[in-house]
Amino acid sequence: MNLRLSLPLILVLIIVPQSIQGSGLKTFLNTLSPKSPYSFVFPLSGNVFPLGYYSVSLQIGNPPKDFTFDVDTGSDLTWVQCDAPCSGCTVRTELQYKPKSNTVPCSDPICSALHWPKKPECQNPKDQCDYEIEYADQGSSIGALVVDQFSLKLLDGSSFVPRLAFGCGYDQHFLSAHPPPATVGVLGLGKGKISILTQLVSAGLTRNVLGHCLSSKGGGFLFFGDNVIPSTGVSWTTLVSPGFDSRWERLFTMLGFPTKSNHYTTGPAELLYNGKPTGLSGLKLIFDSGSTYTYFNSKTYQAIVNLIGNDLKGKPLKDVKEDKTLAICWKGATPLKSVLEAKNLFKTLTINFKNGRTNSQLQIPPESYLIVSKTGNVCLGILNGSEVGLHDSNVIGDISMQGTMVIYDNEKQQLGWVSADCDKLPK
Repeated sequence: MNLRLSLPLILVLIIVPQSIQGSGLKTFLNTLSPKSPYSFVFPLSGNVFPLGYYSVSLQIGNPPKDFTFDVDTGSDLTWVQCDAPCSGCTVRTELQYKPKSNTVPCSDPICSALHWPKKPECQNPKDQCDYEIEYADQGSSIGALVVDQFSLKLLDGSSFVPRLAFGCGYDQHFLSAHPPPATVGVLGLGKGKISILTQLVSAGLTRNVLGHCLSSKGGGFLFFGDNVIPSTGVSWTTLVSPGFDSRWERLFTMLGFPTKSNHYTTGPAELLYNGKPTGLSGLKLIFDSGSTYTYFNSKTYQAIVNLIGNDLKGKPLKDVKEDKTLAICWKGATPLKSVLEAKNLFKTLTINFKNGRTNSQLQIPPESYLIVSKTGNVCLGILNGSEVGLHDSNVIGDISMQGTMVIYDNEKQQLGWVSADCDKLPK
């Protein structure tokens, strides 16, 4: 089982100063209009199964060098495996990032923000600013903050080269595939001020909006800014922080104060099966591209398993215990080649969000919660979150966001979705 769950993030990253990139960026920004935000679109690679992740290639440094990152809306800090030298790195030395006297010192305000509410544990203000991140799947990265230029292209072919802060990870411990073996680091796209998107927003380059479109055929695209969002057809629900009333969440965001969680959390919602109420309501959901599969708390998970199991009675699918691809798999009369061959035997799950007096619904059809294993069995891509330490959380992972443009609007504190052709880059 490929568990790539990226939460909870133990490290809390909160406040970033107006300029962390130095005088070079200030000169660059003087050439821009403060009222001309742009949109950036990045092609994605990968799939839910068998790879279990989606990745993006970005160019860093001068001369620019390609680095492939695991796309993760469940964490904030972007980091890359780093030849400093590196302990526990999963890629060859020539594929690692090589720092060039560009570490962030402890005296820099971004370092204080990194360690807030504590102070950096530095003997000397000139010491490098270290970080440590631990993920829910027990993987971790230890390293130092660095600043370097990123080469980012717009849809029209023009490019910007802002200097951005990210992690140079020189001590890696991966008890599971996080980051995946084919990637060199994690692109943190959470709501925190240290995320690459927030830094671009602070530089006046784009709106505080991001989104992705994951193709069920593999690949897709990631975008920053709102120029590619359709003008019609998008459904929206409010983003909240656990324990926060949405009104207080918006007020705290406007005032610049940190909220309790940087995850993209929605709620409350109820679960429907085949369009009918299940009695499961009040669900808060985290949308996390760093999670391959979808997770529900134990009660909700068991209810879903029972509903599907009862619905399969009398149908040509039987439980198969020897297939360990996922927790639950079924075997047909002959091996399956595609989820499409079995989708008619399953029903659609619907997440019904209650937004005041109106409702918005996210449809999760069978092809967005099932996979076909290498042995031709169909397996349930919904897992028990309680078994991996997510006792109260529900996570919508990559599998349930396929074929959908998902939009994380940090300016309006809302999350949107619309069916889309994720195989084509937007124009």
